[in-house]
Amino acid sequence: MPAKSKAQQKAAGAALSAKRGETKRSALKGASRQMFESMSEKQLDDFASTKRKNKPDYTPDSPVPAKKAARKKAAKKAAATRAKNAAKKKRVAKKRAAR
Repeated sequence: MPAKSKAQQKAAGAALSAKRGETKRSALKGASRQMFESMSEKQLDDFASTKRKNKPDYTPDSPVPAKKAARKKAAKKAAATRAKNAAKKKRVAKKRAAR
């Protein structure tokens, strides 16, 4: 079964490397550690050998896009607040200058 995204392919490659003893198991994190524990070397090889071309970065059901969207929303809100505060500061300075 081929990997559905670039992230899956990379995680499978890391897990396969550890399975073969090329890297330390302790270096694995997240999905690659789960793959290491639950998949055979053959399955990992199938996932890791998938070409990355025309693959999405992440699968739609992955939590990563949701986290990115939340960060983007928070950044947009912060930018709006900064703009609002700058406008308020400008109005106050204008009033003081008029006195």
